[in-house]
Amino acid sequence: MPDLGASMPTFAIRPYVKADWPALVGIHDAARPDELRGSCDPRAFVPLEQDPEVEELRKCQILVAEVQAKVIGFTGVDGEYLGWLYVHPDYYGQGIGRSLLRAALALVESEASWTIVLAGNQPAISLYQSEGFEEMARFESDNAGYPCTCLRLVRAAGQADEQVAAPS
Repeated sequence: MPDLGASMPTFAIRPYVKADWPALVGIHDAARPDELRGSCDPRAFVPLEQDPEVEELRKCQILVAEVQAKVIGFTGVDGEYLGWLYVHPDYYGQGIGRSLLRAALALVESEASWTIVLAGNQPAISLYQSEGFEEMARFESDNAGYPCTCLRLVRAAGQADEQVAAPS
């Protein structure tokens, strides 16, 4: 049972710098199996350095979350697309993913934004839905040659205002 008296780590979100790359690789490679669980054959795991989509990440505006100068999560934004959001498993459930998502939304070039998630990744789906995203499409795809179902989640213009105004 977790220690409910333990305090959450204080973390900061800042722009990515090239020296953060090894940490991003480690975070992705630690968290990706959790993302695949229930969505895709675990053999679909591809380390970030070998993933053909790594070039898409390199095109993104990247933000990192850090605790005491240790990078523990990251997100990537490309225009309206939120393409990457990973938190190291040691830091799940501490608000870091939500903070990264909100910081990413502040970078989106318009009021609308979208992402793709694996249909079995309920923690990610719940997070995005809690921030105003709705399922707009469900489609079959593959991860490294293994079949999976994906969801396109969209956050319409005006959702940002509604989320801020909503009572907590």
